[in-house]
Amino acid sequence: MSKDTTKTKKALTEAQVERRNALKQGLKDFLIPLLFIGVIALTIFLIIRFQKPEGTGEAIEIRSYAGEEEEVVIENDSLKLTMDAATTQFSVLVKETGKVWYSNAQNTDSDGVALASEKDRLNSTIAITYSDASGVDTAINSYGHSAKNGLYEIESDDTSITVRYSIGDIEKEYIIPPVMTKEVYDRFVGAMSAAEKEMIAQYFKKYDINKLGKKDNKEELLARYPILETEVIYTFREGTKETQKKKLQRFFEGVGFTYDDYLEAKALDTAEMTSEKPVYNITIRYRLDGSDLIVEVPMAEIEYPKDYPLYSLSPLPFFGSGGKQDEGYMLIPEGGGALISFNNGKTSLNGYYANLYGWDYGISRKDLVHDTRVYYNTFGVSEGNDSFLCILEGGRAYAAIRADVAGTINSYNSVNAVYTMLAREQYDVTALSQGEVYSYLWELPDETITQRYRFIASGEYTDMAKYYAGYLKDTYGSAMAKRTDTATPASVEIVGAIDKVKQIVGVPVSRPLPLTTYDEAGSIVNTLTEGGFKNLSVRLTGWCNGGLKQKILKHIRPISALGGTGDLKSFVSGAQAAGASVYLDGATMYEYDSNLFNGFFSFRDAGRFITKERAEQHQFSHITYASREFAESYYLLHATLADKMADNLQRYTAGVGAGVSFSDIGKDLAADYYRKNVRTRQESLDRHTERFRTLNENGTQFMTQMGNEYAAVYSDIVSGMDLKGSEYTILDEYIPFYQLAVHGYVDYTGSPINLCGDAEEELLLCARYGAGLSYAFMNADAFVTQKTMYSELYGASFASWRDRALESYRRYDSEMGHIFNQEMTGYENLSADVSVTKYEDGTSVYVNTGYRDYDSDGITVPARDYVVVK
Repeated sequence: MSKDTTKTKKALTEAQVERRNALKQGLKDFLIPLLFIGVIALTIFLIIRFQKPEGTGEAIEIRSYAGEEEEVVIENDSLKLTMDAATTQFSVLVKETGKVWYSNAQNTDSDGVALASEKDRLNSTIAITYSDASGVDTAINSYGHSAKNGLYEIESDDTSITVRYSIGDIEKEYIIPPVMTKEVYDRFVGAMSAAEKEMIAQYFKKYDINKLGKKDNKEELLARYPILETEVIYTFREGTKETQKKKLQRFFEGVGFTYDDYLEAKALDTAEMTSEKPVYNITIRYRLDGSDLIVEVPMAEIEYPKDYPLYSLSPLPFFGSGGKQDEGYMLIPEGGGALISFNNGKTSLNGYYANLYGWDYGISRKDLVHDTRVYYNTFGVSEGNDSFLCILEGGRAYAAIRADVAGTINSYNSVNAVYTMLAREQYDVTALSQGEVYSYLWELPDETITQRYRFIASGEYTDMAKYYAGYLKDTYGSAMAKRTDTATPASVEIVGAIDKVKQIVGVPVSRPLPLTTYDEAGSIVNTLTEGGFKNLSVRLTGWCNGGLKQKILKHIRPISALGGTGDLKSFVSGAQAAGASVYLDGATMYEYDSNLFNGFFSFRDAGRFITKERAEQHQFSHITYASREFAESYYLLHATLADKMADNLQRYTAGVGAGVSFSDIGKDLAADYYRKNVRTRQESLDRHTERFRTLNENGTQFMTQMGNEYAAVYSDIVSGMDLKGSEYTILDEYIPFYQLAVHGYVDYTGSPINLCGDAEEELLLCARYGAGLSYAFMNADAFVTQKTMYSELYGASFASWRDRALESYRRYDSEMGHIFNQEMTGYENLSADVSVTKYEDGTSVYVNTGYRDYDSDGITVPARDYVVVK
């Protein structure tokens, strides 16, 4: 072999090797991304597969109304409920006044604003929204997707009416077999009367594969009815009229033909495929309870498809709605209360929406524009000389209040509650995935949504408030006892310590920064009581476990820089001797800045979101609305652990002779979606209520924040009540509805006057809403809080505020101190800035938040001031 030949072969071999290497590299470049994409796809599939709610795995039975289209009536000495069986709409006659309230908007056919789909919603008694794994929502209702097609059942007795809806985009289904084998036909039809047999024969056609007619297409028949190859069959004739279907259904029901038999019959016809469109079986029950109407939706009886979870539900969304010709208003539980006048013309604005008890912190959120919150469980409608309250009872922890005025999407003014059913969260799959995948709560709790409608022979909100007060007394018994206060309640927060980063051996470390020692706190209390503060409740915050940003309360340790345990006890006893009540504050639902050394391990101790992730909470920017990048996060505690932390706090405070202040429970409300031990939001509410009831019955003094109605009635004092609420443009007037109900039974204060930004405005709000006064103090100078995360304490220096606080409290108490053991009996907004609040002894409190003097009935109310007339 020549050298040239050898070189050629060698060159070819090297070229082949290069090609192979290039091919291998190409395959790698192709397969690696392909494999990566496959992993992403598999992840998404598994999430969708395993994060869907359990739903109803079996076929959902379609309900059908076979009764006569007549009225169904229940009544007692106070009320008469009449239901139209053809539509399931009803009216309620209040016998005392003759007033008739309707379940739905009236004369909807003439509504020139509403589209056809919206008219169906106006005629509905239930409105629902369902969703899918991508978070796409679809709204349907009980009229357009059920009652209009007869897809419901009605049951009634002497005291209640129950309506069972099948809601979905489906045609009415009659329980008539589409196909029967000869054996099945003989068994059921053979049991019928001769007349029934004759009629059945007219509507069923017989097929025998060996005796087909000339016009019968054998291939088409076998394709549709595969069983025809071996069996003689009878098929139901298409195009049969509705009236005949009703008769035939009764015939089959009479011989024991069941829905399971119907499903077996459907399976023989390949054309009778089950619709892929979702169907929801929902039951609503109406009961009369004295002068109240009770509406119930049992969650255990709701059936839904697992691929289309039921996201929200609103019972009676248009009960008592007013049209364009009606005069009245809607009562909204925003702050102490607000009114939306019928037909106020604000049609370009968003409707009202707020969560009852605020956000569920067991659900994550990526941004926050505005945190909606209402803290008591009622709304209402007033029309002329009549009104009603809708009081939310069972399932209210899942509720939000929604209201809108005529002229937006329809011509009616309405307010209702909407309940989150299967809550959801967006699941973060991967940054490379463009689609959104949602995880839903996997099952509905075995609870019942309950709404109580209380009808009132008055259109005045003051009378509505008294009926709500009566409800609270009936519900909470002796906890709603009349107060014996003879002086203005004062809530004073004293801040012990905050955390500040210090350099220790060149390492930044967070350490408590003392603001008020226990001895200094005692001195502040003595100064206040000696200066005229009487009905004083002292809330000591930042006293243990690191300060205001309190570590988990597994082990409670007073901050040594503030003094020892003996100093703490001396402060408590000394303050009590001076006539003050002392409450040691603690956070029991959350941990802040905690680690293993504090007994906190997030994988074990944190609550869980629906996505199974730890319930990490974030602070949000007021500018971008997103979570603040460099702000520290914290965790919601596992529900059972949070209970133990509350127990620990109660034991410790009792050991030093103080009352207990809860900074979170009674204000915040959260579920824990830990799959092995789920605690729903309603269960959390019930547990908190039981804790408060037990403390109250045991005579343990305790303080809560905000004033959620289930906490306020048991509390010795409520601090930080949101008196006015948010100033939504759709609201027309602000009123102290809640305060009209609880004043004289619950002691409450507003926000700290010296920290709220406008001390004068807050003081005037307190006078208007019958609240006690609240302050927050520290012994240190304000500049100490510079370069910390606590700039909001800029106005808390006691030395700077002492004289002003003493002066404002002394005047307030001398003029208004006698009213806090009395009911608030009246309220009126005399102008946009001036109001008058009245009490049972005849006292009237005039408040002017404007910048001009106001004259009323011979009384001059100076600008930015209040006047008390006894």
